[in-house]
This record gives sequence, structure tokens and C-alpha cells, in this order.
Amino acid sequence: MAEEEEETMIRPEFPNGRVKKIMKLDQDIKKVNSEALFLISCSTQLFLGFLAERSADVATEKKRKVVKLEHVRAAVKRHQPTSDFLLDSLPPPSQPSDHPPSDRNRSVPVAEKPVPAGTRRIDDFFRKPANEAPIEIDE
Repeated sequence: MAEEEEETMIRPEFPNGRVKKIMKLDQDIKKVNSEALFLISCSTQLFLGFLAERSADVATEKKRKVVKLEHVRAAVKRHQPTSDFLLDSLPPPSQPSDHPPSDRNRSVPVAEKPVPAGTRRIDDFFRKPANEAPIEIDE
């Protein structure tokens, strides 16, 4: 019987010291007992696993191989209890990667940017001057 309990025992993957530090960031919490630390670690692990699975499902639906912030945001929006507290904590959405950026958001190519007075581009160093004759090497 003792062997069966050891096999089914859940071990949180997060470091206890770090979880305890994060919990103590709340000024109302002075001490954290081991049972509370264990429960918070396990529930955090389960929640992040759930969120990762849902985000991966969204990425798969959109035929993507990499999970991005937009996929996490969509997964959070689909699950109402999560959406209630987590949506405000996520960074604001940027321009979706499915649409190409507009011309006004593109930066000017380096070759078109003005050069400060008294300087020249490094490209000029590697270009062959038009008015010079080729150098001949005698052997």
C-alpha cells in the first residue's frame, strides 16, 4: 500500500523557495506553511498546463507550429473563468502576424537614410571607384 501511494504522489515542478518568495510579495502574507505552498505550486502547475494546452489548440487551429501571444490571448478569451482575471494582465495585442505590415510602419532602408556630414557609408569602402583604373600585379 505504501508503494502505491509513493507512485501516485504529486511533486510540483516549481522550486518551493521561489514560489514562497512570490507568495510573500503580498504584504498581508507573513508566513507560508508547507501545505499551502504545496497546494499553490500544484495548482499553478495545473493552470499553466491547462493554458498551454488550450494555446496549443488555438495555434493548431490556425495551422501554426509556434504558440504566440495572440494564441494565448485567444485561449484565455475562450475560457470565461480565466478571461475574467487574466485578460487584463496580458500585454495589449500587437498587429496580427497573419497580415503584412503596412508601408507606414516599415523603416526606411539604410541606403536611403541621410548620412551625417563628414561621414560616409561602409558600403562605399567596399565599392570600386568608377574613375580608377584596375590595379595590375606584376609577378
